[in-house]
Amino acid sequence: MDERTTKHSPEGERPPAVSVIIPTLNEARSIGPTLDALMSGRGGVEVIVADGGSLDATAEIVRGRGARLVTSGRGRGEQMHAGACAARGEALWFLHADTLPSAGCVEAVAGALGNPEVVAGNFSVRFDGDRRAARFLTWLYPRLRLLGLCYGDSGIFVRREAYGRVGGFRPFPIFEDLDLVRRLQKTGRVVYLPDVVTTSSRRFEGRSFALTFARWALLQALYWLGVSPRALGRMYAPVRGAGGKSRRGGGDPAGAHSAARSGLRRQ
Repeated sequence: MDERTTKHSPEGERPPAVSVIIPTLNEARSIGPTLDALMSGRGGVEVIVADGGSLDATAEIVRGRGARLVTSGRGRGEQMHAGACAARGEALWFLHADTLPSAGCVEAVAGALGNPEVVAGNFSVRFDGDRRAARFLTWLYPRLRLLGLCYGDSGIFVRREAYGRVGGFRPFPIFEDLDLVRRLQKTGRVVYLPDVVTTSSRRFEGRSFALTFARWALLQALYWLGVSPRALGRMYAPVRGAGGKSRRGGGDPAGAHSAARSGLRRQ
């Protein structure tokens, strides 16, 4: 575990209650509203954007909103870990760039982690728009939660100490979110909060959702059968160029079509 994850605030400065960490790569079209929703809330929140080398105006938007910008190699797991290493808060909340938190989510994170038995958690997800895929995924996510599955789209938060204890996000090309939660579940309670985060449905535009979901289901099955995320990333490489401009995916079914498409730099 990177020693920076144990970094404390300067002497005399009170650390933020929650550090929000957002991975980005060319998210100029999406990051502004997410930052506005976070920065307009109550104090005690640190917002960190972990950028993987954006070539658009992402960095300028982040600085203009007063959020903190850190850079890292590309790949959501790698970027979120870099943000966690730079964070000062005792609670780490990982949020996607196109996901809008509802009012009260920050307070809900702090409240949930006030229970010493709780090490992590996530939120209820709503996919915006009225397309069939968005409605289906909004219906599906609570049912996946009953199976103990917790995806990045749902706004995973974790106690800083627990994050460090399990080793944080690994630099996997796919399923980095499931991998982290799987390790956290062995150390304490992972809770579900009813507060809603709303995530974009842009990734479905111009694509076959049935084919996207079938690919995700196959990869998911192989993951639970023990195939490593790195091997799954190589298996998924042929579809990297098929998805247009949608954002990089993680383990979540909503992002499965682009899970390994970002040309990740790995160890």
